Amino acid sequence: MRIHYLQHVPFEGLGKIEEWAARSGHSVTATRLFAHESLPVMDSLDLLIIMGGSMGVNDDAKYRWMKGEKLFIELAIQKEKKVLGICLGAQLIAHVLGAKVYPNPQKEIGWFPIELNPPNVRRHALNVLPQRTTVFHWHGDTFDLPEGASHLARSRACENQAFAVGDQVAGLQFHLEMGMPQIESLLRHASADLTAGDYVMSAEEMLDLAPSQVPPLNAALSRFLDTFSRIN
Repeated sequence: MRIHYLQHVPFEGLGKIEEWAARSGHSVTATRLFAHESLPVMDSLDLLIIMGGSMGVNDDAKYRWMKGEKLFIELAIQKEKKVLGICLGAQLIAHVLGAKVYPNPQKEIGWFPIELNPPNVRRHALNVLPQRTTVFHWHGDTFDLPEGASHLARSRACENQAFAVGDQVAGLQFHLEMGMPQIESLLRHASADLTAGDYVMSAEEMLDLAPSQVPPLNAALSRFLDTFSRIN
C-alpha cells in the first residue's frame, strides 16, 4: 500500500504509524504543509492520513496552504481513496464533508477512556479496540457528524470521538499513534494548552501514565490499521 500523510506542524508527525507501515511493507511519503511542500498526484497514493496540529479548520487566512489541503482531502474522498484523519485531520474531514467544527465545551488533554458505539462500530475497523479503552487526547475543538457518517465512539468530555463514512473514510479525534517521544514533543511545543480543566492532565500525570498506557495504545493502533487498510 502507498501511504501519503499530510503534516501540519514540525512536532506532530506519523509517530508509531511509521513503524507499523515499515513492518507491513507499505511505502510512506509526506507533504509537510508547514514547509510549503507540494501535494502529490492523487493517483500516487492508496491511503491518505491527515495528522493533527495546533491550528483550526477555519484558519485559511493564516495558513495559505490550507485551502489547497481541503480541496485535496475532498478529492481523495471523491476518488474513493482510503482517508484517515487524526485530531485536526478528523476535523478537516468533517469540515470538507459539510459538518460544523467548533470549540468543545472543555479541552481534553491527557489519558482518558473512550467508549465504542456498539451498533455502528460492529462492521468497522475500530471494532478491534476494546469496548472501553484509554487513549491519548490533545484537543480543544470538536465537530458535528457529517451527513451519512456513522458515530463510532464517545468520551465523557467529547461526544464525537470517531466517525466513519463507509469503509473508506475514518476520523479519530483521539490519538493511537503516540509514543513517549511524541508525547514529550507535544509537551515541549504545546504546553500553553495545559490550562486548568476537568479533562486536562498535568505534564507530570501524562508522563507518569505513559509507560503503562503506550504499549496497549500502540497495539490497538496496529490492530486498527491492519483492519482499516485491508477493508475494501
